[in-house]
Amino acid sequence: MLVPRPTAARGHFDHGWLETHHSFSFADYFDPDHMGFRSLRVINEDTIAPGRGFGMHGHRNMEIVTIVLSGSLRHEDSMGNGAAILPGEVQRMTAGSGVRHSEFNASETDPLHLLQIWIEPDRAELPPSYEQTHFEEEGRTDRLQLVASPDGREGSVTIHQDATLHRGRLTAGAEVTHRFSEGRGGWLQVIAGEVIAGPHPLVAGDGLAIEGEPEITIRSDGGGELLLFDLA
Repeated sequence: MLVPRPTAARGHFDHGWLETHHSFSFADYFDPDHMGFRSLRVINEDTIAPGRGFGMHGHRNMEIVTIVLSGSLRHEDSMGNGAAILPGEVQRMTAGSGVRHSEFNASETDPLHLLQIWIEPDRAELPPSYEQTHFEEEGRTDRLQLVASPDGREGSVTIHQDATLHRGRLTAGAEVTHRFSEGRGGWLQVIAGEVIAGPHPLVAGDGLAIEGEPEITIRSDGGGELLLFDLA
């Protein structure tokens, strides 16, 4: 079963300094039919104005994965980490027993565009931890690049859940296939351009829930970028 989640159906708020889209219920956006998908709890697409951002705030018992699409994100946290996160990098923060952090657009002139993903951990009260890794674009061109996994294989960041996250960039005419083990499901999120997943044409911001399918083939006629989650 393949169930599209059109971009226009997402929660949308424009706060002036922040324009945000929520694939699942988050903050002031509540949709009882879209509370998450398996262990995937949040996909927020944020555009943050120059010099603006989120002041120090707390999280607990969540795996937080941030992917910068354009611009530069300035991060600081209560674990003592301070870093700039750039396009091509993936940040993973295990909130666990409690962590505080801030996130700001590092530029005073250019907007920041990012995806923030929350995945429920496999157990509560883990020690907070942080990881940041750069992934080469050629590793995801016309293929699915593993960027997060439970065991950190292939240089991916380590998340505390039986889930994997792949990123792909398809050039015009290319296609990729991902196979699911029995009982697992998937979520496809289009980052940019357009792709076709099974019979469904999808554009930037669209999602697709995947249940009971042994595999999914994704192709693009004009080029597109995507995330693919494989979830227990």
